Amino acid sequence: MSSLILDAEALYSELLRGMRLLLASYDQPPRLVGVASGGAWLVQRLQKDLGLAEEVGILSSSMHRDDFSQRGLASSGKTLLPFDVNGAHLIVVDDVLYTGRTLRAVLNELFDYGRPASVKLVALVDRGGRELPVQPDLAVARVTLPASQTLELARAEDGQFSFQVQDR
Repeated sequence: MSSLILDAEALYSELLRGMRLLLASYDQPPRLVGVASGGAWLVQRLQKDLGLAEEVGILSSSMHRDDFSQRGLASSGKTLLPFDVNGAHLIVVDDVLYTGRTLRAVLNELFDYGRPASVKLVALVDRGGRELPVQPDLAVARVTLPASQTLELARAEDGQFSFQVQDR
C-alpha cells in the first residue's frame, strides 16, 4: 500500500472552479461527457453543482480497448449519449488519466456516434505514465505513482469522493 494521500473532495472543489472558468470560455455551453465509471460520477455531480439543465453523457471504453481480450466487457459501464454529438462542443471528464489508452478507446467510441465540433479533456488527476500522445486541457492534480500501483476514485453512498491506492 502507498502512503500517498489525496483529498478527493478538495480536488473536486478545484475541478468545479476550473470547470466554471472553462465553461465561461464558450459562446454556447458545451456538453459534459464522463468516462465510465469515475468520470461519469464526476459529470453527474458537476451537472448538479454547476446548475446545468442539459443531460450529461457517459462513454464506455469497453468495445474499443486494445486489451479487450483480457478485460472483456466487465471493465466499464455502457455508453449513454442523450444528445446528438454531431457539431457539438464536448468536454470529456475522466477521474484518473494514466497511459492514455482508455481515452483513446473512449474517443473511438465517441466517434461511432458522430463528429463533434471540438473535444476538450478534463482530468481530476493526471498520474503521468503516458503511452499515447494524450494530454488534458485541465488537470487538477498531477501525481507520480509506480506502475505497480493503481489509483482509483471511489464514491460513497452519500456521493462523497475518495481515492484508493492499491498494489496490483
